[in-house]
Amino acid sequence: MRRYFFCVNAILLLLVLTVSSCTYEDYEIKQGRGIVCSNGMVVSAHPEASGIGTGILIEGGNAFDAAAATAFALAVSYPTAGNIGGGGLMVIRDSDGRYATLDCREKAPDSAMNDMYLDEEDNIIKGMSTSTLAASGVPGSVAGILEMHSEYGSLPLKKIIQPSIDLAREGFPVTSRQAKSLNSVRKRFINRNDHPVPFVKDNLWAEGDTLIQADLARTLERIRDNGTEGFYSGSTADMIVKEMKKGNGLINHNDLENYSAVWREPVTGMYSGYKIISIPPPSSGGVAVMQLLGIMEDMLNEQPVFHSSEDVHLMIEAERRIYADRSFYLGDPDFVEIPVNELVNKDYLIDRMSDFDTLKTSSSANISHGLIVAPESEETTHFSVIDKDHNAIAFTTTLNSSYGNCIVVEGAGFLLNNEMDDFSSKPGYPNIYGLIGGEANSVQPGKRMLSSMTPAIVEKDNNLYMVLGSPGGSTIITSVFQTLLNVLEYQMNMQQAVDAPRFHHQWMPDLVYFEKLEADSVLIRKLENMGHNIQWRSSIGRVDAIRIIKGGKMEAGADSRGDDMACGY
Repeated sequence: MRRYFFCVNAILLLLVLTVSSCTYEDYEIKQGRGIVCSNGMVVSAHPEASGIGTGILIEGGNAFDAAAATAFALAVSYPTAGNIGGGGLMVIRDSDGRYATLDCREKAPDSAMNDMYLDEEDNIIKGMSTSTLAASGVPGSVAGILEMHSEYGSLPLKKIIQPSIDLAREGFPVTSRQAKSLNSVRKRFINRNDHPVPFVKDNLWAEGDTLIQADLARTLERIRDNGTEGFYSGSTADMIVKEMKKGNGLINHNDLENYSAVWREPVTGMYSGYKIISIPPPSSGGVAVMQLLGIMEDMLNEQPVFHSSEDVHLMIEAERRIYADRSFYLGDPDFVEIPVNELVNKDYLIDRMSDFDTLKTSSSANISHGLIVAPESEETTHFSVIDKDHNAIAFTTTLNSSYGNCIVVEGAGFLLNNEMDDFSSKPGYPNIYGLIGGEANSVQPGKRMLSSMTPAIVEKDNNLYMVLGSPGGSTIITSVFQTLLNVLEYQMNMQQAVDAPRFHHQWMPDLVYFEKLEADSVLIRKLENMGHNIQWRSSIGRVDAIRIIKGGKMEAGADSRGDDMACGY
């Protein structure tokens, strides 16, 4: 049976396959960007995944069933970042207002060493932490998805995962963006794999070509039938270890069998009457966004103007200082003590901005981390889900670079991550995103690498208000931060908020990145006159979000920078 591209057709197929009493006409299904629905919504990076997730909602599944289905579907339909060979972070809120966060970030293998990416002269070995088997941390996505579903889901796992198995086996037509992306990394796939991979064919990819992943379908079947053991032990684990032995990979059977996702206490804070719930370390995202919002609450103009030079200058200077803090304090809380409460304290934040000048820029060379008085291609992917009862989940997951290290596990059909690059290979040395790390994020066996992922949920008057997150490596934090302000301060609707032009500063390098779609030459000239060093880039982040509006309806924001699509009913 041929699968179709648009999410309404994905839902129709799902209903025909699994719920014979239902037909497409029974539901008013919507798809696109900026849509408004009443009963449930999924916003993700690919229409197939959004459609499969929404189909699960229509079948009677809750938001967490739909999230598990969407995650597996992204592993099939969005291989640049959707995955079962990577990891992620999620923020969960149930319909009773209880919330939690789940950390399924990858871990360093037990044989990892602090200096494993350095040569005899302590210089970084180019490409070792990004392009080799040694770049892979122990995958956490499968453990996280299944742990979340076991705790919160309502439908059987077999029903949740079967649509993705069918999608992998039967194939789906690639989008124009996907065709270009696959063609751009063709040589990497050929050079880094000693066996045929589904992402390379005789001719270049073109829009509408069918991508079939038979090995991945069989791997998903093993997960369907055996749960976590179907991935972390048995034949799939054997294939992973065999792949590692081909080169300098470190992951062994013990690493896989001992992996588990970890429930952690969320980072929470208030901003102008809204409660923000986000992810704690080992992600820096929740702490950083709370810091940025804390500064804005005290220092933003009473009548802010979107992308005025005053507002943008303040936000850049706040970002500069918060990323400096990130480089020094943040890491895996199981290995280092992180002063979270102190970092988000208002007195500390006021002190951080004490040298702020409204008329000119600071120099990053003169700014270090703050002083605490003691008592990450940017190819990640994010999706947001809300069901009819207002259960909600924000889930960000990644392989790190586009397609991870571009190495496919032979026989298992999935891509391996290159997340070890998110560690600080050498203090003071930047990773692929230009982020500088310190000892808190050094490589250690069993340690989880620092992340910028920032899945977040917002409450208003104790009710669910917004679910959001973004891919983008180091730009994730600023993408989520600016999207929040677009809604909460600049009065944009959800689609306007995610599509609005963005900028980014991360302390080092001392540059302000602006999207090329930002056409306000007056703003740029004013910022340059203040001393800001502007650099242009194609895009920053890809936020997928949902907001609750009047009458309890759901308003989508599916970022137009990609193939992102909202689907709901």
